[in-house]
Amino acid sequence: MIRMFQILAVALAGAAAFFIWRGDYDTAFVTGVLGICSFFLGLRFRFKGQLIEREAAVADEEENDDDNEASPSQ
Repeated sequence: MIRMFQILAVALAGAAAFFIWRGDYDTAFVTGVLGICSFFLGLRFRFKGQLIEREAAVADEEENDDDNEASPSQ
């Protein structure tokens, strides 16, 4: 999913450059904005995945700490 948004962002940026070269500034603006949105959606999905992994690691660590405190170490 992340790679798809990155590829789409590059393709839309290229299309926007083409439209600027042709002098079609309205279409270039819309295409550029869609490319930027695609770029930021890719970032959002990447950060969301990292956040989920980090929260799972913290939850596992807390669970292990609770297990160690509950069991006597004798």
